[in-house]
Amino acid sequence: MLDRLKELERQARPLEPDEAQRRRLMERVSAYAQGFLENLEGAPAFVEDSPGERRKGLHASPLSEEGIGLDEALELIAEHVDKPGVNPASGRFLGYIPGGGLYYSALGDFLAAVANRYAGIFFASPGAVRMENMLLGWMGDLVGYPRSRGGNITSGGSIANLMGVVAARDAHEVEGEAVSRAVVYLTEHTHHSVDKALRIAGMGNCVVRRVPVDRCYRMRPEVLQQTIAADRKKGLRPWLLVAAAGSTNTGSVDPLTTLGQIAREQGLWYHVDGAYGGFFILCDEGRRKLQGIELSDSVVMDPHKTLFLPYGTGTVLVRDRATLMPSHHYTADYMQDTERAVEELSPAEVSPELTKHFRGMRLWLPLKVVGLAPFRAALEEKMLLARYFHRELQAVEGFEVGPEPDLSVVIYRYVPRRGDPDAFNERLAQALQQDGRVFVSSTRVQGKFVLRAAIVSFRTHLDDVQETIAVLRETAKALESLS
Repeated sequence: MLDRLKELERQARPLEPDEAQRRRLMERVSAYAQGFLENLEGAPAFVEDSPGERRKGLHASPLSEEGIGLDEALELIAEHVDKPGVNPASGRFLGYIPGGGLYYSALGDFLAAVANRYAGIFFASPGAVRMENMLLGWMGDLVGYPRSRGGNITSGGSIANLMGVVAARDAHEVEGEAVSRAVVYLTEHTHHSVDKALRIAGMGNCVVRRVPVDRCYRMRPEVLQQTIAADRKKGLRPWLLVAAAGSTNTGSVDPLTTLGQIAREQGLWYHVDGAYGGFFILCDEGRRKLQGIELSDSVVMDPHKTLFLPYGTGTVLVRDRATLMPSHHYTADYMQDTERAVEELSPAEVSPELTKHFRGMRLWLPLKVVGLAPFRAALEEKMLLARYFHRELQAVEGFEVGPEPDLSVVIYRYVPRRGDPDAFNERLAQALQQDGRVFVSSTRVQGKFVLRAAIVSFRTHLDDVQETIAVLRETAKALESLS
């Protein structure tokens, strides 16, 4: 047995490179990252995938007993992973909400991965838990929550919305036969992760009311009140109100103060989905737009959106942390050692996760290294760029725009002189993606096929927006001349 153990140790030795090897590996990976970043300005924002060629490329190099070395692995990544599809790191990526790639966060992730601190339980890593709780406290202060607040740094808005729904369900004791009479109020622009959360939380049979919106796609409070009153007369139980602090589809902010007052008067749990828009509260105008968010019982804010962090960084905050405990607290015999000398609440006590990545490091490091001021400036810049885009595009012949953006999402479309506008804009979206210089996405609003500009990336500046307008004008005119 001893001989076999020594042989296995020798075979496993490549898992632990020595100091010289680590230096070489780090230099090579750093050089690859630097090359990627240095070439961003000229790189396309979108490259259509070539399924046969690129799929063959990855599958032609299957996992095997013998490794291929770092250089060859990086070549595969460059050609088959980092090249095709959307390029969220580009300043001309104006398609979907996340616009991350913050270098300081990458450094934080590296440090967290090397040390591999377990951030789920205070006993295991008190420093990691203190850091995440400190960050949650900072966010709670931004929102205006009392000291009783609590929360969790999650993998994203979907899990954060799920946790908010579960907290609301358990706080209001909605279970059994009560589920089919419980009523949720939201709009057609509420993110689909809320519907998914309701189903996962066992609330798929509850009554869902899609409250109409105004011309700016914001929930109409007077209709909400009428709907609640009608539901009570039917013997239903109004339970949950979901408002948007920046909807993904249109960027609109619901009237948060008025909705919060209605929720309190009617005894509803008030959940605000600020996954996209919540951190605009850092700048003065954003704070004015988000006034009333402090009335919520729970709120979602995603640092991987408007704090520019890498994917996989969301947050749920609750007014009263005690509302998270009944749903997620647990005990296990093998964890008995961790229950000694607990100074702070552990993330595992208030979330579905037991094992979790130390996400707090990727958020804490950039905030501490560069401070808050650059983040405030970047967010105000995005709001002004969206207004600029809205103003300039409506001056381009053929384009019509939606309402002035609440935050940094603009919806618009081209109206051709002849033919179906929906079909034309679908072709326009495809042509823009084939061109690849900029990336914008499409959606449907009130049945119409429209395009969206989501100006969120910290790398998106005036030159990028001006180039986007020029590409839109050029591509639309070329398509119309062909038709």
